[in-house]
Parts: sequence; structure tokens; C-alpha cells
Amino acid sequence: MTLAACGGSGGDKAADAKTVKLVTHDSFAASKSVLKEFEKQSGYKVQLVKGGDAGKAVNQAVLTKDNPQGDVFFGIDNTLLSRGLDEGLFTPYAAKGLAGVDEKLQLDKAKHRVTPVDYGDICVNYDKAYFAKHKIAPPKTFADLIKPQYKNLLVTENSATSSPGLAFQLGTIAEYGKGGWQGYWKKLKANGVEVVDGWEQAYYERFSGAAGSKGDKPLVVSYASSPPAEVMEKKPAPKEAPTGVATGTCFRQTEFAGLLKGAANEKGGKALLDFLISKKFQEDMPLQMFVNPAVKDAKVPELFTKYGQRIDDPKTVAPAEIADNREQWIKQWSSLVLK
Repeated sequence: MTLAACGGSGGDKAADAKTVKLVTHDSFAASKSVLKEFEKQSGYKVQLVKGGDAGKAVNQAVLTKDNPQGDVFFGIDNTLLSRGLDEGLFTPYAAKGLAGVDEKLQLDKAKHRVTPVDYGDICVNYDKAYFAKHKIAPPKTFADLIKPQYKNLLVTENSATSSPGLAFQLGTIAEYGKGGWQGYWKKLKANGVEVVDGWEQAYYERFSGAAGSKGDKPLVVSYASSPPAEVMEKKPAPKEAPTGVATGTCFRQTEFAGLLKGAANEKGGKALLDFLISKKFQEDMPLQMFVNPAVKDAKVPELFTKYGQRIDDPKTVAPAEIADNREQWIKQWSSLVLK
């Protein structure tokens, strides 16, 4: 979705002062009415600077940190957070309303360099029609994915460029341990896993279960909350979503936003951060980006809960462990899977 865009990049300081630039990934979306509410409250127009998948967007933010592309960055998650913090991307700011955010999601609570905005579970999704047609039970676990009946059926994202791809890799590390995940990926590669750069390409171009897709892969690394997206515009509403979730393949992902160090409009950036954890934005978010609100008492739409999949026991890896090993793990993964 294209949100309110505003000029001012050509050096018009008056225009710049009335614009707040949000640097984010391609999947960011919000209702126009919600963005207008922010503009009405704050007096700032929101300009989006989209940078591909979250992994690419973070890489670009690091490369441009001495001359940031905008005022606020949204979309850095727990798999990449330590990189952003170590690179000094953010100016500390305790957003208004932070007390209402689930404490378990506040991974930088001591310094407030980033604000939790949402969470979701990265899981393998499957195309129900494909498996019904071929009379094959869909996979449920990581172990299932290396079985012969699922050969050449899975598409995932590149761990080096995609946060869902990295989250899926971390899920396998949580499942098989530091010494066992490499062997698992060798088997997954031998079973014909396809790797693409980012989530949009994997889901909308390669996955056969996405509406309008001509893809031929009935398994894709996506979100536990992706199925509601497939029924949103359908009337009458179907009894169930056309896609399902392999609940034993899930990794919990939390997304954050932060005020970029060196932001041209720091005041506007702070106002936007406050808004991202406001009830207005949080309650709009589930059916825009298909993620769960970080604010505890934000209401979630019925469609989201009816067709989405609740994951009670997702895989996790401690943030410190991710920080210590991420680059090495990505290099190992690239060497194993891409060569």
C-alpha cells in the first residue's frame, strides 16, 4: 500500500520540517485513514522510504548511518536487532505508551533505543488444495520437510537478505542445536528446497497457495498469520482459509522501530514512534501487515483470530546467542545451501 508521500528531499527546509520519513521494508502497510489521523494529530506528513526485505533494509540503514535515509526505522527484528544496536543506528527514546507494551517484547528496555511494535511467528505455510489433490498429508514439523514426499515442494528466503529466511534458519538451530542444524540443512537441500531473496518473491511469486500466484511451490516460509490474508476480500467468507500452517516449524519474531541517529526531524520521529504504539495504529495493524500488536490491550479483529493460527510453543533463540553467532551462522548457511 502506498501511504501519504511528501516531497522535500530537494532541500526545501520548510517542507522537510513538516515531513517525517519512515524507513522500512516492503511489507509495511497501514490504512490511509490511520495515517491521516497521525497527520491531523501531529501536523507531519509521513513519507515512506522502502528498502526491500527487512534484511536488505537493515543493511542499507547500516551503510547510510552517517547520512540516514529518514527519521525512524521500522522493521528491525530480534534476529537482526543486535546488529543495529552495535552499529549505533538509533537515538534512545522512551515512546509514550510504552507501559502498555508487553514487557517480554521489550528487549532493549534498559536503554530504549528501539520500541517493540509487533510480533509474529515465522512458519511454513501450505497450500491445502495441493495436498488434498495429491492425497498427501501436509507437513507439521521440521523433520517432515526432509521426507521424500515433500521433495522439491518448499521455497524459503535467503538468510543473508531476508528476516523471515533468517528466522526460519534460527528455528532449525533451536530445533537441532548448534551442532545439528547444518546436517539438517544438507538434507533439506538434497530434498530440493528453493531459495529466493525475500518474502514477497517467495510468497507471491513462488507459492501456489497465494491468491493470483502462478507459483508451483505448495510450501513456503511465511507467517502463522498469513492465512487470514487469503480470505480478506472473499464474499461470502469461506469456512476456512485455503492455506494452513505447519505449527511445528515456527519461530517467534518481534519487530521494532527506532529513532535514527542523525535524523533531520527528530521531533517528528518521536511523534511517529508514539503513534506506532498507539491503539489506533496497533488495532489497524493485524489486517494490514498480518502481525500481532505489541500493545497488550489492543483489540485483534475477528477475521485475524478466526483464520490465523495461534502458536503456543514457538521456537526461540536468546538475543545474546543470536548476537554472538548470527554472522557466523549466516556464512555457514550460505556455504551449505547456496553453493
